[in-house]
Amino acid sequence: MTGRRRVRDEHGFVLPTRLMVFSISAVAIAGLAFVATQGDDKPDTASPAASSSKTSQKPAAKPTKKADPVPPATSTPKPPPVVDRAKVFVVVFNNSNIKGLAGRIATRAQGAGWNVVGSDNWYGTIDTSTVYYGPKLKAAADLLAKDLGVTRVKPAIDPMRADRLTVILTQTFH
Repeated sequence: MTGRRRVRDEHGFVLPTRLMVFSISAVAIAGLAFVATQGDDKPDTASPAASSSKTSQKPAAKPTKKADPVPPATSTPKPPPVVDRAKVFVVVFNNSNIKGLAGRIATRAQGAGWNVVGSDNWYGTIDTSTVYYGPKLKAAADLLAKDLGVTRVKPAIDPMRADRLTVILTQTFH
């Protein structure tokens, strides 16, 4: 040996890039396939076919006693649903050139017990002041409209959020 030291290769083992990309892609696709094929393992209890097959397998039981005739139900009006104002989110928008209108009405709604989560300007055209509601919030929308003196109540439209009431105030709001 002539004094030259042999240098040890310290680069390690490197896999080709194509093999790495393929491996990562295969794992990702397998994960997506696993998630996509997971189903609900619970039997469908609401299926009429399932309930009819269960009843056809059981022998009919003999009635031991005749049922008493049911008296006719009296028609009583349903009481309106109770609305807890503090649990309903409300957002108020100004769609007029009246400065500070949304802020004033938001303060009025808070004073009535509503959970006001924001107020801002609405960009677009709304004909008249309206309270918009999401699913299951119709009774709350009617109550909020009464509290604020708004005469129009309608289902929410895009881009409004369905988990809250949206009040849009126009030039005609007094």
